[in-house]
Amino acid sequence: MNQVLSGVWPLLLGIVLIMLGNGMHFTLIGLRGGIEGFSAAELSIITSGYFAGFLSGARLGPVLIRRVGHVRVFAALGSFMSAGLIAFPLLTDPWSWTVLRLLIGFCMSGIYVTAESWLNDASTNENRGKVLAAYMIAQTLGIIGAQALLNLGDAATSALFIGASILVSVSFAPILLSVSPVPAAQVARPMPLRDLFRGSPLGTVGIFFLGGVYATQSGMGAVFGTQIDMTAAQISLFVAMLFAGALVLQYPIGWLSDRMDRRKLIFGAAVLGAVCCGLAWTAGDVLWALMAAAFLAGGVTTPLYALFLAYTNDALSPEDMPAASGGLVLTFGVGAILGPLAAGAAMDRLGPFAFWLVLGATFTAIALYALFRMTQRATGGGEESYLGVVPTASPVAVEAAGAWAAEQAEEEGAANDTR
Repeated sequence: MNQVLSGVWPLLLGIVLIMLGNGMHFTLIGLRGGIEGFSAAELSIITSGYFAGFLSGARLGPVLIRRVGHVRVFAALGSFMSAGLIAFPLLTDPWSWTVLRLLIGFCMSGIYVTAESWLNDASTNENRGKVLAAYMIAQTLGIIGAQALLNLGDAATSALFIGASILVSVSFAPILLSVSPVPAAQVARPMPLRDLFRGSPLGTVGIFFLGGVYATQSGMGAVFGTQIDMTAAQISLFVAMLFAGALVLQYPIGWLSDRMDRRKLIFGAAVLGAVCCGLAWTAGDVLWALMAAAFLAGGVTTPLYALFLAYTNDALSPEDMPAASGGLVLTFGVGAILGPLAAGAAMDRLGPFAFWLVLGATFTAIALYALFRMTQRATGGGEESYLGVVPTASPVAVEAAGAWAAEQAEEEGAANDTR
């Protein structure tokens, strides 16, 4: 593993720094929005703005790279993102924040496409799985670490926004000083939704609902904490728990994924998420119960994303996987735009604990549909290898993970045939 990391550590360091800045700003939106008196519905629109920008950046990023090159795109998007982060405390109204979130979402998506293209080019067929796994861990650690940095300042001032901007600006140094130009990013055109649904109904429907879960957790978690009068330190810990669970549960769920019917595992993970949300809804302001629920509900969300990708790849031929990956990213993004809007409307009408109701209902929808699909198709085993792709990955990493999984499955099949 050390040999693998020796060639890509500047990229991984840069990604950690980017995620520190981006993770800070996600939670800061909820903290500062509460101070400014924004409603849950207004903050949900701001949250959805990020994912709308992210979705557009996933499609336009490769186009920009082909026109002007990786280095220029990376530097330009980083500059815009850094400026956007500083602008938040200067333009404190919901519509300005929505525009800024659109901008930052677009920039982050383009940054991911660029960084993942470099990362994919720097890896080989033999080490691609390990490189991608290290990249996903770096992203998650950056988000968790960002929550600790929030305790170093006051959300009512500009200091934390400036700190996030500095981290993003500094992050480009190790990347730009170490990488060399690579071929233009190639991202397959997304498979039409009808064809994707025909190939894998559970993968398509499930990842749509999961987009709503992930965006609600990451974007509205801090809003929930603010509305029930958690302290800033408690809110940062609460958001960290939503992502820390993924680090703990990713490996055991991945291990099970390659050894059992993935539909049963999807059903079980979704039920666990729904039960945790239900318990949190009844727990009131019992802090330890809310933290435990965040750890487990957040912990199954990221593995579910990788499960849906792997399950969809099981149903497809290798040549269809790149287009299917793009279709799944698009479907996830649409769900991520709509999920926070539903949560914000419910929280405004029913109170802050509707946050858990919306999450629980969405997990339940995933579980019920998985149960239904098990009655429609006889088998659902794990032909393709599982790789823990995080929901923030761009189509470049998703396609690379799919290609790696197909290669691993072919190697295992060839090995079994020779026995």
